[in-house]
Amino acid sequence: MIYVSRKEHFNAAHKLYNPAWSKEKNFEVFGPCANENWHGHNYELIVTVKGYSDPETGFVIDLKKLSNLIKAEIIEKVDHKNLNLDVPFMKGKMASTEVLAKEIWEILEKKIPPITGFGQLHSVKIYETPRNCVEYLGE
Repeated sequence: MIYVSRKEHFNAAHKLYNPAWSKEKNFEVFGPCANENWHGHNYELIVTVKGYSDPETGFVIDLKKLSNLIKAEIIEKVDHKNLNLDVPFMKGKMASTEVLAKEIWEILEKKIPPITGFGQLHSVKIYETPRNCVEYLGE
């Protein structure tokens, strides 16, 4: 099995806030991430595809095609946006990095097989900061 990854970058704002809770409880649980006026991150998105290499090309997936897919389906929708307000696939959901990773998986999982006959989505990894990341394996 071979694992091939593509890294993309985007900037976005969000806040962590549970509307069923008081302002005080939100701040107690989420701290400054519950800031009423939002906060932002410089995210790194790493998408990994696993599979076997095509005997004719040697590729598990053409990385240019994977990059184009990620840009069209994800980056164009989240870059310089507010995840809570501007991103349709995040509407009504907690804008945590964990939820974001799962939603990105849901979008890409169906769209990767048509561009590679030899691979499938293995993981979506998002660095929210250089020290904090989330990895989702579709489980």
